[in-house]
Order: sequence, then C-alpha cells, then structure tokens
Amino acid sequence: MTEGTTSAAAEGADTLTRLEQEGEIAADYLEGLLDIADLDGDIDMDVEADRASVSIISDTGSRDLQKLVGRDGEVLEALQELTRLAVHRETGDRSRLMLDIAGYRAKKRSELSELGAKAAAEAKSSGEPVKLKPMTPFERKVVHDAVKAAGLRSESEGEEPQRFVVVLPA
Repeated sequence: MTEGTTSAAAEGADTLTRLEQEGEIAADYLEGLLDIADLDGDIDMDVEADRASVSIISDTGSRDLQKLVGRDGEVLEALQELTRLAVHRETGDRSRLMLDIAGYRAKKRSELSELGAKAAAEAKSSGEPVKLKPMTPFERKVVHDAVKAAGLRSESEGEEPQRFVVVLPA
C-alpha cells in the first residue's frame, strides 16, 4: 500500500468510527425519550451514505410509535433535530444523522423515488419542465436522486418552507 492509500483507509475508518459514535449517542438519547413517553421500541443503528442512521422499530406492530411520527412526519422531523442537537452537544460536531420511526421514512423514500421517476418520464415525453409540490429537504433529495437515476437534471426553487423540485427535460 502507498502512503496515500494508507491515510485514505485510516480516514475512512475514522469517519466510520465517528458515525458509529453518533449513532450510539443518538440511541441513548432516544432510549431516554422512549422511557419518558413510556413507549416500547427497539433501536437499530446503521451507517448509510456517509451519515449515521437510527431507526425506532416495534416488534409488536404497535400503533404507539405513530405518535412519534405525527402528521406528515412533523413530529419525526422535530425529533430528528432534537437528536442531532443531542449528538452535537456530546461531540461538538454538526450531525447529519437520519432518524426513521416505524418505517415511515423508508416508505416515504420509496413513494418519492416513484414520484421522481414519474416526473422524469413526464418531462422526457412533454419536453417541458415539471414542477412538483413543496417538500422538505429530505424529500427533495430523494426526488433529485430518482431524477438523476432516470438520466435527467432537477433543481430546487423557492424559499423554505415552499421550496420545490423542478424536473428539467433533456
């Protein structure tokens, strides 16, 4: 191995260790919240796309966790921000941690990927830009990725919270 390869491998291992630490801190914080709310849930940690990913799942299929998702994922978004702040407090570093509860985000990702692919197909066939409804940053990212996979470009326009994706024809 060359010196550059060795340092790149060490840097990758350091990043993985840091992200795993973020996941551990987040899991501890979320365990405390579940205890306070007297809700049952198991915490699953992973590292995906250079960010820590933490999921709260239920073996019983209980609807209690839906309270932590809220209407249109609003409570989930707030809990994600609180969890990121808890990680920041412990590490001093900004966290890009992703939180999923009861599979809400995974289901949403699948729906948004399909929406992005359909919008890309519409832009290809019509030759006109396709504007989508306002979305959260997470939602826009998933749509941008789906459009890119379909071979087209997309842009975000507008100001939060009314920021939306525009799919551009080839």
